[in-house]
Amino acid sequence: MLQFLSAFCCFCGFLSWQMPAAGEEEGQSGSSTMWSFTCPDLMLRPYDWAYLRVDLPPWFSSVTMGFTSGVDINNKQIKKLPKSTLPVICFSQGRPPLPDISSAYLDSVLSNFVANGSFVEKFLQNMEQCIPYHKNLTISLAKDQISSGVWYIGVFNGLGSERTQSKMISRGHSYTLSASINVQGCGSSTIWGSYCNNSIDMISCSPSINYKQPRSVLESNLFRSSDDLNLMNGRGLYSAMSPNISVELQNLVDCSNSFMSCIGIGEVKFFALDIVGSISHFTVAATHLMLNQTSISNNSTTIDEILLMCYVRYNAIPLSSLYDQSADISRTPLVVKLPKIGRWYVALQVIKQKNTEAYSDSGLCFSFEWQLHQCFDGKAGENCTSESYVLQRLLKRGSNNPMDSYYLPVDENGSLEEANFRLDYRLSNSSADNVAWTSFFFDVPHGAAGSNLHVQLTSDKVVNYEIYSRYGGMASIDTWDFYVNSKNNSNGSMILTSNDISKGRLEFYLLYVREGLWNLVLKHASDIGEHQSTMSISLVGCPKHCSSNGQCHYSIDESGLTFYSFCYCDRNHGGFDCSDELVSPRGHFWHSIFLVASNGAAILPAFWCLRKKAFAEWVLFTSSGVSSGLYHACDVGTWCPLSFHALQFMDFWLSFMAVVSTFVYMATIEEASKRAIHTIVAIITALLAVTGATRSENIIIVIAIGTLGLLLGWFLEFSAANRHVCPPRFNINILSSMETLYRSQSMKRLCLNLVKAVLKRYYWPFLLLGFVGLAFAGTSWALEANETYWFWHSLWHISIYSSSFFFLCSTSPQCNSQQDPEYELTRHDSSSRDYALTRQDSLSREL
Repeated sequence: MLQFLSAFCCFCGFLSWQMPAAGEEEGQSGSSTMWSFTCPDLMLRPYDWAYLRVDLPPWFSSVTMGFTSGVDINNKQIKKLPKSTLPVICFSQGRPPLPDISSAYLDSVLSNFVANGSFVEKFLQNMEQCIPYHKNLTISLAKDQISSGVWYIGVFNGLGSERTQSKMISRGHSYTLSASINVQGCGSSTIWGSYCNNSIDMISCSPSINYKQPRSVLESNLFRSSDDLNLMNGRGLYSAMSPNISVELQNLVDCSNSFMSCIGIGEVKFFALDIVGSISHFTVAATHLMLNQTSISNNSTTIDEILLMCYVRYNAIPLSSLYDQSADISRTPLVVKLPKIGRWYVALQVIKQKNTEAYSDSGLCFSFEWQLHQCFDGKAGENCTSESYVLQRLLKRGSNNPMDSYYLPVDENGSLEEANFRLDYRLSNSSADNVAWTSFFFDVPHGAAGSNLHVQLTSDKVVNYEIYSRYGGMASIDTWDFYVNSKNNSNGSMILTSNDISKGRLEFYLLYVREGLWNLVLKHASDIGEHQSTMSISLVGCPKHCSSNGQCHYSIDESGLTFYSFCYCDRNHGGFDCSDELVSPRGHFWHSIFLVASNGAAILPAFWCLRKKAFAEWVLFTSSGVSSGLYHACDVGTWCPLSFHALQFMDFWLSFMAVVSTFVYMATIEEASKRAIHTIVAIITALLAVTGATRSENIIIVIAIGTLGLLLGWFLEFSAANRHVCPPRFNINILSSMETLYRSQSMKRLCLNLVKAVLKRYYWPFLLLGFVGLAFAGTSWALEANETYWFWHSLWHISIYSSSFFFLCSTSPQCNSQQDPEYELTRHDSSSRDYALTRQDSLSREL
């Protein structure tokens, strides 16, 4: 698990947040750095990922994001690379991105990237984007291109269901990614632009003089059809008409600028209005239109030539090419139904419809007003006829996730055992055409975007409920983000449903729900209150408890501002909620048999060592095979006599030791030297096993250590057997030529004897088979992948133990008893300077 979580540990070089200074004036020119973030080296191993949160306040002017990686993937390579090895960067507004929750969604995102050449253009069309890694990628967006609020950046090294599947060994490429983000801002939210030289006029609002307090009779069942709802012209208030009673349902809030505004032909002027509560709709209208201080109300020609275009956009500066709604308010008001809570921007542009020189230098003067139609407390909907409730958030005790909580109406006490509430007496009974709506508002707290919203509705009978949800504003049948009913649900990639119609249950999860205000609306029949129904709304860590196929883990994003959860699935399952079966039960059985039984190949070298009375090597090979079998049995979920990490360490460490001991045994050296080499090797291989046992480089390191041990053993053996070869030095000049000739002949004889000794030392057929087995083991190791790991790793067990067996068998059994003559230089007569070579049989060593 440490390897899996390593992607979340990033040293952030610089992280700062700056608010506008209190003394800054709104008209101050130029922007300054508000927030910056630098992550120099983020290592992503196969299937790793990491998140980064970026906050864009209302007064930001631009944001620049730079990414540098060691890989560059173009459009052609996307189609060839499998998704499981595809490194991508994803962007999402309000929540951490999950690009692989839906394969159809991922295909659509990547196909759009291939089709479009400009990333910024595609980014403006859809805020949910994923792009492959680039060697150098820089994205600069201004306030009119991206909305303020919370944004998340996700970096993924591989996608698909295998991303959350637990793996014994992850094979693939690792990438290093560097990120730098810089947010520029102005001194006030009423100015904008790259140089903070454009102004925004704020709209002031006040309640209408016709405001009246609601009456308690609103709780009665007054409306039976949509014909009972009428607009009281002249007062701006909706009312409900019945034979005996008339009740006002809405309060009207007037918003207008206090002076005449004049805009030249082709010019644009910007306004902003903050909506702080839930309203049914608002209208934007222009009045008192004047051209050159002359009323144009009686001039039809000028009306046809001049257009006052109004563009509105939520939370971002509108453009003529990028807006939420638009209308020519010189002719008809602009109506926005069920607007989201927050800041709305309005751009007014005067356009000359006909290309005439008349009025080319003129401007249009006008005054405009906004009308906000706000429902009374306890009411919601376009006509303010549905019951509305505010839910309070209660924390769950004993949870590992600090964001785990549930919601109850403010008038109901919370219970740790019961996190649901009754719907019977809360459902709306006022309806149009026998259809009623009941609304619930609740808030997802700051930093909880990595949690999942769990909604469950149960009834004693099968009832046709429909649930509509929306972020930031009221939901309706025409305006929603997600919906669920007994037969269908929205096809969004961020919703998981698990309905049980036979038990009268609707259940779904909103994955990584956005923080902020949410609205949940129930559509039902007006007489449905006769049935007993309960509802629960909660924030949970992992959906469906990881489908009982994994464990729920928690982490924080790289900026440390968001707490998020994820499932860590078992070997057989994957997906966001571990519901995707990657290995069938039958396949799991055979995988277990192969991985455990293949360690029986350790019997071959262990039996040979026992037969040759090499008890240390026998214990080593036996322990290696047993520990590897136990490790794989624990990994597949059969039996764990020790902890998983202890078994993993024993498996890899003893395997490394067995490989090195095979090489050391092939050099016949004294026991003291062999013990010293084994001690050094044990320390080095233990460090390898405890710091990164599953690294691919380990097999090369271990073989290199074994080869070095063999060469060291040969060197010690060679040094001990040939200390006498070099003749003593004499201070007689006339013998120097004889000494040089003797040394040359001795070295030639040494090399010849060394070659003969090597040829006699080993049985070459077994030695060649050992090298073949070693090469096959290395090939099996390199071919290991997530899907075929069980097969190739089983062959690795067989080939590496067989290779050790053949190497041991290649050692000549006479190596310890063979006696080769050695020679000693002896001086017989110092006066005559005669030398003789006397054959010595006292030493029984071989080269």
